Amino acid sequence: MNSFRPVQRDMELVSPPPDSVSKISFSPTQDILAVASWDKNVYLYNVNSAGQSEPKASYAHEAPVLDLSWNKSGSHLFSSGCDNAVYMYDVTTGQKQQVAGHDAPVKCVESVEVNGSSILITAGWDKALKYWDTRQPQPINVLQLSDRAYAMDATDKIAVVGTADRQIHIYDLNNPFQRYRNVESPLKWQTRVISCFPAAVGGDGYAVGSIEGRVGIQYAHQVDEKKNFSFKCHRTEIPTGSMGPPAVSGSQNVFAINTITFHKIQGTFCTGGGDGSLTFWDGMARTKLKAFSAKELGNGDPDARPTPQWGVPIVSSSFNHNCEILAYAFSYDWSKGHQGVPPAGSNPTKIMLHSVKLDEVSKKKK
Repeated sequence: MNSFRPVQRDMELVSPPPDSVSKISFSPTQDILAVASWDKNVYLYNVNSAGQSEPKASYAHEAPVLDLSWNKSGSHLFSSGCDNAVYMYDVTTGQKQQVAGHDAPVKCVESVEVNGSSILITAGWDKALKYWDTRQPQPINVLQLSDRAYAMDATDKIAVVGTADRQIHIYDLNNPFQRYRNVESPLKWQTRVISCFPAAVGGDGYAVGSIEGRVGIQYAHQVDEKKNFSFKCHRTEIPTGSMGPPAVSGSQNVFAINTITFHKIQGTFCTGGGDGSLTFWDGMARTKLKAFSAKELGNGDPDARPTPQWGVPIVSSSFNHNCEILAYAFSYDWSKGHQGVPPAGSNPTKIMLHSVKLDEVSKKKK
């Protein structure tokens, strides 16, 4: 039986950005999808339960936008970018204001609740981690990172930052201004994404993905370290006799893990990779639940047979507030630098809305 569901049953978001997407994020309280783009804009869309969508609003940065985060109530959206700035957008009034800044591009932004107060955490390529009260113009605390921030996620318990030197900085938000732990990434290559566990799986750890087609499941507290493990994914076997140089037996095409998104109810997660495929996992049971290949997603080159199939990278994904819709974005992921940018008029960016089925995300029964 074929376990793949063709993309034709997934709905395409109307009027996607004309340039690469860096991040997509659903509101935590309503079906509004925010999209950050390299065209210097943030776009908001209304989405309904049938997967139908319409543009709602947009606002501009002065340079490419790199990250997004909603506050807990969904009333405000935060965005950070290459203009060294973080903006706060009021969904009700449509007004934006700058609420944070760095001395270099701001790669990561997270809005959290700490001791009953809303705090903004930002991390940049200036090797700084900053905490903000958005009502004040200056940060309430600044900490130095070991290198440029490449990835960050946070819950109300912990904040985890991955840096360019493969270090993982962990902060216990009960005492946010002191680094709790600093560990080397369990993965040998560049960190691409970090996603913290939701409350459904204890909220005391994180998943980290790298450019080597591997995901690490890590616990924040030393007492849990024996539970740490990593696994390979988003790799394809190179068949012997394929076009190009002779393949060594067992050799693989290896793709970056660009996105890891947890299902906040089930505690399972999905990964999206540079191969243009999407996979659902039960990480705690170390089990693959459901796979959607690039070919099955209608995202491969049908004329490339019998060589391995892959298409436009999946760069970001997000569950809506009740986890009934999964949005995922196809876009150039900058893995080949500026010279790899698609030619003018051939923008591959599209964002799909997938109706989540229970068998795709439910934990495996013991």
